[in-house]
Amino acid sequence: MHTEDQDILIHWAPHETRVAVVEKGLVQELHVERVVNRSWVGNIYLGRVTRVLPGMQSAFVDVGLERAGFLHVADLLDAPAPQPGNSPGATAAKPIEHQIFEGQTLVVQVLKDPMGSKGARLTAKVSVAGRLLVFLPHDEHIGVSQKIADPAQRERLRERVAGLSQAAFEEALRRSSRDGLTPPSRPGGYILRTNAEDASDEALADDVAYLQRTWSDVRQRAHSLPAPACLYTDLNLMQRVLRDFCGPDTASIRVDSHLQFEALQAFGQTYTPGAVGRLQHYSGDRPIFDLYQIDEDVGRALGRRVELKSGGYLVVDQTEAMTTVDVNTGAFVGARRLEDTLFKTNLEAAGAIARQLRLRNSGGIIVLDFIDMQREEHREAVLRELRRHLARDRVKTFISGFSPLGLVEMTRKRTRDTLAHTLCEPCAVCQGRGQLKSARTVAYEILREVLREARQFDPERFEVLAHADVTELLLGEESQHLAGLSGFIGKPVAVQAHGVASLEEYEIVLV
Repeated sequence: MHTEDQDILIHWAPHETRVAVVEKGLVQELHVERVVNRSWVGNIYLGRVTRVLPGMQSAFVDVGLERAGFLHVADLLDAPAPQPGNSPGATAAKPIEHQIFEGQTLVVQVLKDPMGSKGARLTAKVSVAGRLLVFLPHDEHIGVSQKIADPAQRERLRERVAGLSQAAFEEALRRSSRDGLTPPSRPGGYILRTNAEDASDEALADDVAYLQRTWSDVRQRAHSLPAPACLYTDLNLMQRVLRDFCGPDTASIRVDSHLQFEALQAFGQTYTPGAVGRLQHYSGDRPIFDLYQIDEDVGRALGRRVELKSGGYLVVDQTEAMTTVDVNTGAFVGARRLEDTLFKTNLEAAGAIARQLRLRNSGGIIVLDFIDMQREEHREAVLRELRRHLARDRVKTFISGFSPLGLVEMTRKRTRDTLAHTLCEPCAVCQGRGQLKSARTVAYEILREVLREARQFDPERFEVLAHADVTELLLGEESQHLAGLSGFIGKPVAVQAHGVASLEEYEIVLV
């Protein structure tokens, strides 16, 4: 039985759309789409191959974005063939240099957005998502979401979509012949999404017709436009809320713009009629995100330390390679026995970790350092609690058990940039290191640099311009060493505070 305990809040502005998914009063997800850096995932392009790299079995494809996209041999249409002499499941793809060449045009789709210095990840195995179905134009397989568990229902849906697919294909052939268009070469395949479980035949037929029309438009544009060119743009964030986020647990979808509310209603009536009844226009005086203190929650999600209600806390560190989460008891001394204290803190931390990973959109390798527990049943209970909370994640996760060192290793699929990468940029002072050299370290660095300069040049004197904290140290506690250096090199060394932003910045002037 589903309980409607989820609210979706949409804040719209001309420059930015923000969507918060709230469950039981707590923010679980935040999605941000800005006009200047909207996601490209799902977009289909006519690209041009710029480089083929046989050593990496990959290629770079210009699709018109800032950087060329990356295409691996496994993402080409030529399916891997069984490898003789190997196990039945072993396959080997034809080398990429035998499949594509520089200058060739390809229809490709963005799998992952550009991140950092990397271009977008591309695939030639394109797909188009509808409300109930995902269309696979280069496949003929009809799959069903694993979340539709009833075997009879799975088979009924598969047979129904197979019939609709064939009928749509025959209609497309007739229309192409009549209008002088390029005919499709195959009916294509489909994947039935979870929300297709109780869909009517009419709704399924409407989705098939929509997907066929969309793909027909893509094919015609691919034949008429020069590369690189965008052939299809995926739905914007607000439209994806209706298609992807709204589920049986969703009680309301509130939008603070009347204009966008009407646009979403029109879109929903065509593609997601089941979600339209939950759409509401929010016209309150308070900003919509203030209803659940969302901005405050987001601010905490950008920090390292996350407080737990029990008095314990998490320390979250994100690097490009991985995310680590350390669990600490902090001030929690509520349980009589130490083992119970540690167990209760870890149980609470399991839920908090799952929420923080969703909110921060952490991806890749994640290492969780729970507080050490002696009892095996406690460790198993913490893992069950973690899996229970991660089960609600829209993003695929995998969890291993406790390692011999007492760590839990897991992975979470990377689908978009982290929250910190979306909302922040590296500190101009520390260049993203998160720490600075101490004033004393910089002072000693200056003394060494003056000595180095004195051995190469012969000025009348040296003038040091540095941060006020550094000059205060050189003229105070370290004044004896400064005087000793001046005597050793036989030159006066003047020190003056300079209005620099960073403690590490200094300048040595030879006069």
